[in-house]
Amino acid sequence: MDLLYAAARVMTETPGGRALLVIFAVVLAAIVLTLLFDRRMRVLIGISSIIDAVNEFIGKWISWLILASILVSAGNATIRKIFDTSSNAWLELQWYLFGAAFLAAAAYTLKQNEHIRIDIVYGLFSRRIQHWIDLLGHILFLMPFALLMVFYLIPYVSRSYVSGELSTNAGGLIIWPAKAMLLVGFFLLAWQGVSEIIKKIAIMNGNMDDPNPYVTQHEQAQLEGEALVEELKP
Repeated sequence: MDLLYAAARVMTETPGGRALLVIFAVVLAAIVLTLLFDRRMRVLIGISSIIDAVNEFIGKWISWLILASILVSAGNATIRKIFDTSSNAWLELQWYLFGAAFLAAAAYTLKQNEHIRIDIVYGLFSRRIQHWIDLLGHILFLMPFALLMVFYLIPYVSRSYVSGELSTNAGGLIIWPAKAMLLVGFFLLAWQGVSEIIKKIAIMNGNMDDPNPYVTQHEQAQLEGEALVEELKP
């Protein structure tokens, strides 16, 4: 509740926050108008598909940064052991690469419905109620938080870039690219939130199939076991 109060205060009391609030309101208004005049939601589903495609492309390709981070880490460790030397720049580079992969892939992870959940009562409800829980969660929690982070990160990154901020570690890297990845990550997450809102409404109206049907842990284990048996068959 404190987070929601802080988000509402920032959104309503600052010019940048009001601008983001207007953008969010326009997006929601477009969804409502489409529901009123286009029951099949063809336009919005098309927009959602574009957002999904962009975030899927970014998410799949950005994952290679994890391999790059591993190689940098292994190379740095090898050089340190063999030549008894190292560099803060290489250490920070592996952090930057892993952080970039984590942040830029957050939207793709949301699209795949792979974010960690603490499922206590969610599985007890019907699938339609679960859709309502997801929809309200996206509107009331995900979107305000993502937009609030974008609002705060724009001047945060801008100041770092203009000042040419450097690492406080000797021989370290410039800071603004790492901070910029925070902005990019939350920006992509906000747009994926819009896509998820569109898809939830479309699914509940019967305009599209559920891309991520709910499966309990028991059912998931059973499916994995059956798949394993099929693979082991001669």
